[in-house]
Amino acid sequence: MSAPAAGAPSADPARKAGTIAIVCGGGGFPAAVAEAARAAGQDVLLVGLRGITDEAIARFHPEWVRLGEIGGLLKLLKARQITRMAFIGGLTRPELSELRLDWGAVKRLPEIARALKGGDDHTLRGILRIFEEEGLEVVGVDVIAPALLAHVGVLAGAPPDAQACADLDLGLRLLDSLSAYDCGQGVVVAHGRVIAVEAAEGTDAMLLRVAQVRENGRFRARGRAGVLVKAPKRGQDPRIDLPAIGPATIEAAIKAGLAGVGVIAGRVLVLDRAEAFARAAAAGLFIRGVAP
Repeated sequence: MSAPAAGAPSADPARKAGTIAIVCGGGGFPAAVAEAARAAGQDVLLVGLRGITDEAIARFHPEWVRLGEIGGLLKLLKARQITRMAFIGGLTRPELSELRLDWGAVKRLPEIARALKGGDDHTLRGILRIFEEEGLEVVGVDVIAPALLAHVGVLAGAPPDAQACADLDLGLRLLDSLSAYDCGQGVVVAHGRVIAVEAAEGTDAMLLRVAQVRENGRFRARGRAGVLVKAPKRGQDPRIDLPAIGPATIEAAIKAGLAGVGVIAGRVLVLDRAEAFARAAAAGLFIRGVAP
């Protein structure tokens, strides 16, 4: 490989720094991030959590550990000389009694117990801190696969009308206000009215509620109305638990009769974007990325 010409920009620091370990939660996000990272030239090692991670990551030849085997994970990373890692995918909050703790975890039991006492953000930050104290750098999707993040502008469909823009703005302000309570990362607003707020059930279940509310007449509107708004919590660490949308989200929004979806650019993942955008456009929904 030839050396870069004088004055040329240096290589992407993510690729320059060697392999990044991706600890995989549930769902399709880990595989999507791994594919995007490899397409960008980044070496990744996937680490699956037994009983949690989708077996579909097998095509990436992953290593496997059990939830709670912190010592085993640290030993694996040290053996591979990996100094950077990421946590991608969903994970149901465990009880301490449910964890299969190895000796490495037992030695860190006070830190683990403290991490589990609090909201989701508190727990995730506590887990990250355990690995950072071992000298590991925890990175986010913006480093591994920035192409998966939404960008500013209309991503699919026609530009939203004035009412949809007002609903989107209200949704963003509501999510900002809710940040202090460490709850969900999504709301549905229609004609200036808050129709649903995401909690522990997740976005798709929230949208199912919206569809039911329309069916039983508690919310009435002609044609498509309302906006799903997705945004991270104020002050949220961008390395963990970024909100995401994908084809399933769009399909649920269609069934809920919404007019569109608004997301924060650079802070929300868009998975299978070609399919998601095509479904939205075909159904007459807009997807808009809003500047932070």
